[in-house]
Amino acid sequence: MLLIKNLIYWFILTVSIILLFPLILIGALFPGGAHKTAQMWVAILNWSLKHIIGLKYTLIGAENIPSKPSIICAKHQSGWETLALQEIFPPQVYVAKRELFKIPFFGWGLKLVKTIGIDRSNRREANEQLMQQGLARKNEGYWISIFPEGTRIAPGARGKYKLGGARMAKMFEMDIVPVALNSGEFWPKNSFLKYPGEITVVIGKPIAYTSGSEADIMAACEEWIEARQTEISGKGPFASKKAV
Repeated sequence: MLLIKNLIYWFILTVSIILLFPLILIGALFPGGAHKTAQMWVAILNWSLKHIIGLKYTLIGAENIPSKPSIICAKHQSGWETLALQEIFPPQVYVAKRELFKIPFFGWGLKLVKTIGIDRSNRREANEQLMQQGLARKNEGYWISIFPEGTRIAPGARGKYKLGGARMAKMFEMDIVPVALNSGEFWPKNSFLKYPGEITVVIGKPIAYTSGSEADIMAACEEWIEARQTEISGKGPFASKKAV
C-alpha cells in the first residue's frame, strides 16, 4: 500500500508541474505572477503528502514568526521542508545551487520564481550572487529561505553552518528566524518512498541582525537549532539510532 500511495504522489507531482508550467510562464509576465502560480503547485503537493502519504506535521512556535520579511534559517534533512516552509511562512525565495535550473520544468520553474541561484564551485562568485540576488528579492518584499549547512543532513548528523545567512542578515538588515525539524526521519535523502507519520517543526524567536558579528549570529542560530534537534529527534522510522 505504501508503494501505491507513493506512486500516486509522484504521478500527481509530475502531471501537475507539466500542466501548471504554462501558467507559470504567463504569470512571469506580471509582477509576482509566477510565484503565485508556483504556490498552487506547492499547495497540491503539500495536500498530497498529508492526505495520500499520510505525512503530516506539528508546528511549534508559530507565534515567533515576525511581521516583517526575514531570513528563514532552517535545518535541511529532506525535500519536505522545501514545500512545507512555503505553507508555514509568508512568500519567500530559496537559495539553491544553480545547476538545479537545468532540470526540465522543475528547474525552469525555480528560475521563473526568482530562486537565488549560486555557483557552489566558485565561493567568491557564489557570495556575490547571494548578495546581489538576495538584495533584489528583499526589495521585492520576499522572505529569504536558506539552509545554512548547504545540503541535506541525515537525522542525528550535524553539518558545518556557513555564514551566508548571517552575512545577508547584516547586509540587508533582516533578522534571522531559526527552524528545527525532523523530516529526514520520514523522508530519507534520495528515497523514492516517503513514510507516513508526524514531522515536528519548531520555530525560534528571531535573532536580530544587530545582535553581533556574522559569526556571533550564526553561532546563536546553530546553537538554538541543534538544541531543538536533540529534543525532537527519534520519532520517525529513519531516526538516528543514537537519538532513539
